[in-house]
Amino acid sequence: MELIRGLHNLRDKHKGCVATIGNFDGVHLGHQQVLAQVMQKGKELGLPTVVIIFEPQPREFFSGHDAPPRLTRFDEKVRLLEAQGVDRVLCLTFNERLRSMTADQFVDELLLKGLAVQHFVVGDDFRFGCDRSGDYCMLKRSGRHYGFSVVNTETYDVDDERVSSSRIRRALQSNQLALAEKLLGRPYRVTGRVMHGQKLGRTIGVPTANVRMHRFPCPLTGVYAVTLTGEGLQAEGVANVGMRPTVNGTLPVLEAHLFDFDGDIYGQLLAVEFKAFIRPEQKFDGLEKLKQQIETDIREVREYFLAGAAKAN
Repeated sequence: MELIRGLHNLRDKHKGCVATIGNFDGVHLGHQQVLAQVMQKGKELGLPTVVIIFEPQPREFFSGHDAPPRLTRFDEKVRLLEAQGVDRVLCLTFNERLRSMTADQFVDELLLKGLAVQHFVVGDDFRFGCDRSGDYCMLKRSGRHYGFSVVNTETYDVDDERVSSSRIRRALQSNQLALAEKLLGRPYRVTGRVMHGQKLGRTIGVPTANVRMHRFPCPLTGVYAVTLTGEGLQAEGVANVGMRPTVNGTLPVLEAHLFDFDGDIYGQLLAVEFKAFIRPEQKFDGLEKLKQQIETDIREVREYFLAGAAKAN
């Protein structure tokens, strides 16, 4: 798969395609339905498929730190799109220039001159352009005039409710991990590189891997049973996501204690998969009380995995 960063990097070889556009945060079942439609049409027409995304996401541009937490980091989103079989991802920088484009300018610069789109698939609620006049009806008119076809996708429902990134985010924030998995089509996970931290875990006999979230506020907070995978690594463990109030933390951190593991994984990319909610994050009166609670958490999470293994057998 090819990742193209910005309109200025489009070349003649990128012209002629089947495309879709959106945030694709989470690449959930609704997104997967859109992508399947794109892939099928690309196969029928013998054309490459292109997914157009934004960085930052528009709501982040407008709302800054008040924007809702993402389901997936940019690099993880790209990997998920690649796994769906997409040929190209075009990432547009959402800045003042893009924000101020009218819908007509957007069609002209991106769909016509940039990509020469032959078929365009849009979600059922897609709007664009500084004047908000860009929608499915406007695209259909443009397609008839310029010679490309446009279709919209039907709403994808699970349990009689639309699948959306917002719905998944609400499920995660209320620790409904099974529902989030059902809507995503996979368990919820966070990826990041293991970085050096304060090493406080070692001082209390519970070493942890500090997984860098890099300006990525996680929709989860609290203590969880997790599985962790990396290069040559598969482990179970317990993870805390939050501000670490006992040690006066100022930034959200994902810290995971890996069971029965004592290797060096600094710098390694880890995928942390959340299996069960254990308890909310809380502030303890000193490190000794924190250590006692962590030992309790470890026992509870080990029992969770043992019960799961027994049920599987």
